[in-house]
Amino acid sequence: MKFALSYRALALGLVVAATGLAACSEKVKLREPAKLQDIDQPKLKVEHDWSRSIGEGAQGRPSGLRPLLESDALYAAESGGDVYALDPVSGRERWRARTKARVVAGPSVVGDLVLVGTLDAEVIALRRADGSAVWRAQASSEVLAPPAGSGDVVVARSIDGRAYGFSAADGKRLWSFDRTEPNLSLRGLSAPVVEGNRVLIGMDNGRLAAVRLDDGQAVWEQPISSPSGRTELERLTDIDAALVSTLDGVLVASYGGDVALIEPANGESRWRRIVKSYAGLAVGKDNVYVSDADGVVWALDLATGAAAWKNESLKYRRLSPPAFFAGHVVVADYEGYVHFLDPRDGSVVARSRAGKEPILAPPAVSDDRLYLLNVDGKLSALQVKPR
Repeated sequence: MKFALSYRALALGLVVAATGLAACSEKVKLREPAKLQDIDQPKLKVEHDWSRSIGEGAQGRPSGLRPLLESDALYAAESGGDVYALDPVSGRERWRARTKARVVAGPSVVGDLVLVGTLDAEVIALRRADGSAVWRAQASSEVLAPPAGSGDVVVARSIDGRAYGFSAADGKRLWSFDRTEPNLSLRGLSAPVVEGNRVLIGMDNGRLAAVRLDDGQAVWEQPISSPSGRTELERLTDIDAALVSTLDGVLVASYGGDVALIEPANGESRWRRIVKSYAGLAVGKDNVYVSDADGVVWALDLATGAAAWKNESLKYRRLSPPAFFAGHVVVADYEGYVHFLDPRDGSVVARSRAGKEPILAPPAVSDDRLYLLNVDGKLSALQVKPR
């Protein structure tokens, strides 16, 4: 039996004891979130442009729900099954699809399709133009990561370690890819990433795999992190943070302790840095920014992986994945605060609050707006101006 450990348990410093799992009987230890420090002279003025409700949100559960900005619309979904296409400037609804499914991942856009994953092992495809139903496809278990794809193939991952290729035309299953998963893992998945004719898949066993997009055949596999430590908790190696494609390669972060820049052709590492993360990464200018498992924000040199700075003032505040917006590094936290960091030294130069509930989803970014979705379904658009 496989056990899934929520990010909330990790963030609070809880050690989980599960029947049949060895060495998981440590005392419960609470980690106190860092108290926010006043900003003497904020460098930015943060303006709340608009906000609106996106149904039930994630209902506080770990999920792959996120706002997604595309050229034609801002897309969002909620656990009650509604999928939205919104005007990014006003937040007004362009269309809403009522799928009546328990949606937990997405949306994603592949060609003319908008895609979501469900708790009931479905991938649902909607027509991008109007939200009408196109097809539903069945996986083997919960689809907790946003689907991906390119051309004629949609790729989805399920929590039992499998990945599937489906026909973008009708949802017919084309292939499956399966690897053995550890008994204990974080309850989450990284979304697959398409690189040319290959799909990169980060797995709970700490390995990154490349498979062919057309038939799912493995091209290479490389370990990003390996189990270490005495307890099952210490030996977690999940790759749950979203993979990030850059001109220099693909960035990958693991809970096992490594951030790496990978060459997609052969899986070789250009560099590695010991930073434990399940939240995510963002790239801005010459750096990659990481929210680590303890709530420390890092800036790593994109070319070498060397640490440029780290900010520990937000420790244990359950940070969202970072974003790079308006020339600043942005992270949100478990109380709905949004923090703006100077990319040169990591100092917090502005702060605002987009509600009182946790913001765990990766922000979406346009040239002039930052979009944030909290766990209760509040979607907010922020703008900033220099003071």
